[in-house]
Amino acid sequence: MIRSAALLFRENGYSGTGFRDVIAHSGAPRGSIYHHFPDGKEQLAADTVEWAGAVIERRLARAAQQGDPIAALGVFVDAWREVLEDSNFRAGCPIVAVAAEADAGSAATAAAADAFARWQDLIARTMLDAGIGRTDARRLATLVIAAIEGAILLCRARRDIRPLRDVHRALEAALRTAIS
Repeated sequence: MIRSAALLFRENGYSGTGFRDVIAHSGAPRGSIYHHFPDGKEQLAADTVEWAGAVIERRLARAAQQGDPIAALGVFVDAWREVLEDSNFRAGCPIVAVAAEADAGSAATAAAADAFARWQDLIARTMLDAGIGRTDARRLATLVIAAIEGAILLCRARRDIRPLRDVHRALEAALRTAIS
């Protein structure tokens, strides 16, 4: 059900996805959703964000194993390019959908903030290992996340991959400058 919720959130948004949609998509028995998520949609969203955030974090960690923040950036961008193109620009980030649409201060938005913070920490550590100073690494990690997530939105709106390519090039240049 969590995986189905993530897939639905990234295409339909948090507000556009209901329990019925998740049940239909996952094939789970109707009563099981209330059993697993007794606190309702907010609990489903928080658990989904935690799961999706961990999936992306594992991808980032694998990319970062090379010790090269520019290569790691490329892997991250390529993964999003595939999502966008494979979905015909219908799918974005399920965490952004929840962060933008769930109630401020909810468990779901707290889970989104935590997921973004973990990504930022991981990206910043990769930059620190490449010799970028702590303050610059934190700022650049924030820039990477914000720019890529923004590029994903632009790509979906325009139904074109160019914004992601442009952001990738600009981020790569910023990283090369910071490393040198």
